[in-house]
Amino acid sequence: MTQPSITLIGGGLVGALLAQQLAGRGFVVDVYEKRPDPRIAGFTGGRSINLALAERGLQALRQAGLAEDVLRRAVMMRGRMVHTRDGRSGLQRYGVDDSEVIWSVSRGALNMLLLDAAEAAGVRFHFGQSLVHADFDAGRIRLADEAGVERDVAAPVVIGADGAGSALRAAMNAHAPLGERVESLGHAYKELEIPPAGTLPTALVGDSGGHDQFALEPHALHIWPRGGYMCIALPNTEGSFTVTLFLPARGAHPSFATIPQAQAARDFFQDDFPDLLPLIPDFAADYDGHPVGTLSTLYLQRWHLDGRALLVGDAAHAIVPFHGQGMNCGFEDTVVLASLLAESPGDTARAFAEFQRIRQPNADAIAAMALENYVEMRDSVADPHYLAKRELGALLAERAPQHFMARYRMVTFTHLPYVYAYERGRAQDELLQQLLRGSAQASSVDLDAAVATLRATLPPLPDLRHG
Repeated sequence: MTQPSITLIGGGLVGALLAQQLAGRGFVVDVYEKRPDPRIAGFTGGRSINLALAERGLQALRQAGLAEDVLRRAVMMRGRMVHTRDGRSGLQRYGVDDSEVIWSVSRGALNMLLLDAAEAAGVRFHFGQSLVHADFDAGRIRLADEAGVERDVAAPVVIGADGAGSALRAAMNAHAPLGERVESLGHAYKELEIPPAGTLPTALVGDSGGHDQFALEPHALHIWPRGGYMCIALPNTEGSFTVTLFLPARGAHPSFATIPQAQAARDFFQDDFPDLLPLIPDFAADYDGHPVGTLSTLYLQRWHLDGRALLVGDAAHAIVPFHGQGMNCGFEDTVVLASLLAESPGDTARAFAEFQRIRQPNADAIAAMALENYVEMRDSVADPHYLAKRELGALLAERAPQHFMARYRMVTFTHLPYVYAYERGRAQDELLQQLLRGSAQASSVDLDAAVATLRATLPPLPDLRHG
């Protein structure tokens, strides 16, 4: 059967990877992207310059033949380096050893690598083209170039990978309501930067625990949890760190409403993040020059219009960034969708419906876990009871690995469905609470009895399909 032509709206991370996978399966693929080609104009994504790549995203890149190229451009992160108010820090590992790590990758560099790979597979990219209208009955879309000149093109099958502010989603919703709901977190973020160590005083870098060109330990995601708000820092390959401040958007101090400008923010950092502030020499310019970003979760009842239009990635299920799974979830989307379309290339309605059936519950699950992880990152990582549960969980995982795996490890280092990780994680957490009985000491638990209770209470884990 002849493969149909597929039109993609959005040439970002998910759009470029999906295009490459579809072209590799014989589909004729055209991608329309509103921004200029970043390989020519430079990357102007307007969002964080680095992202956390985990096993689900890596598996998609492996299938595309790109994992090794990406990892050569990434920085390994073993765990969370938690910084307390009094200047102490300690590493909380993500996994059991260096086989379970995540990777800090540059959004711009990754996007350009994916564009090159998609073009090599035969994908046709059209940059500087914004979607302004879609006629789904006629199978046509209208595009506008950077000068505002409009044109119509045939698009009988169109897929939107154009992010949380998706133009295709708006067009689909106007044609037939999708049941859209956006839940604001009520918190926002602002990005700052720690430059490479060579630009900072030597004594300052030594005191911070950095080495080589990095002002901080490079192989960690740094967190300054303050209960209700926090800062994080992710390493970049050239030695800098992208720092993100998360605060309530409005309300009592501290919030972005009470810290509108750099001077007030400097005073706030001096009180709450005194070890971080000296590492940001351009603090005032960064704070006043970078916008405040919003944080929301997107839910849709429907992701597609029969076989004519479909939404993927953030266009269908944008989530808050606190589990580092937005890109990984979107990449997992591409693997599922490309396989379904290859199985029934002449029946896109079936493929799209099956895609939503498989992926929507998992998208809802990771959205819930990302919201929960914000509380964990900004508060729980310094809480004695949380640390006791974490320690007991690690002991159970070591003694009974077929029955216990921390939820974070299930999400980050396996291919178990997000729904399973969410539900199993809840059951395991209830068991840990029961075993600890309010104690903040894992050593207070009889480990042999705990293992017996675990095996009697929960069934064995399924095949982990560990990377």
